[in-house]
Amino acid sequence: MNLLLQETAAAAEQSKPLVNEESESLIGLIKAGGPSGTIIVIILAVLLFVALYIYFERLMKIKSSSKIDSNFMLQIKDNVSNGRLDAARMLCAKEDSPVARLTEKGISRIGSPLEDINSAIENAGKLEVYKLEKNVSILATIAGAAPMIGFLGTVIGMVLAFRTLAQAGGSADMGNLAGGIYTAMITTVAGLIVGIIAYIGYNHLVVKTDKVVHQMEANAVDFLDLLNEPA
Repeated sequence: MNLLLQETAAAAEQSKPLVNEESESLIGLIKAGGPSGTIIVIILAVLLFVALYIYFERLMKIKSSSKIDSNFMLQIKDNVSNGRLDAARMLCAKEDSPVARLTEKGISRIGSPLEDINSAIENAGKLEVYKLEKNVSILATIAGAAPMIGFLGTVIGMVLAFRTLAQAGGSADMGNLAGGIYTAMITTVAGLIVGIIAYIGYNHLVVKTDKVVHQMEANAVDFLDLLNEPA
C-alpha cells in the first residue's frame, strides 16, 4: 500500500510542473494555437492597442473641452452689455474651449441680424463636434471587427481539425484533433475580449461627447438670449 501511494505521488509530481507551465505561460497558450491562431491573436492585440490609445486620447481631449469657468457667461454678459467686445473676445481666447470658441464666433458677428449670428454659431458648433468625435468611429469599427476576426480564427481552427480527421480516415489522434479546436477557441475568446473593450470604450466616449454638446447648446442659447435682451 505504501509503495502504491509513493508511485502515485511521484507521478503527480512529474505531471504537475507540465500543467503549471502550460497554464501559466500566456505566450505558450498563444503558440499552442498554431501559426494561424498566433497570427490572428497578434492582429487582435494590435487592434486592442489602437482601441485603448484612441479611447484614452479622446477621453482626455473631451475632459479638457468640458472644463469651463462657472462665471464665464456672466463675464461675457457684463462685457457685451457694456460694449467691451474686445475684452469679451480676449476672455474667450483665454478660456480655449468649444463653448468659448462658439461664444467668440457669436461676438464677432454682433451687429448682424440675429439669424446670421445663430447660423454662424451652429456652423461653428458642427466643427467643434467633429473635432470631439475624431477617430471615435475607428473605435466603433474595432468593436464590430474584432469578434468577426476571432470567429475567422474559429472557422480556420475547425477546418484544420476536420482536415486532420479526414486525412486520418476518421481515426485521428485526439491530441492532433484538439489542436485545431484549441485554435478556434483561443481566437474566439481574444476577439470577444477586444470587441467588448472597444464597444464599452466607444459608448463611454459617446456619452461624454453628448455632455459637451449639451453644454455648448446651453451656452449658445444663453448668448442668444443676451443679444435679445432690451438695451
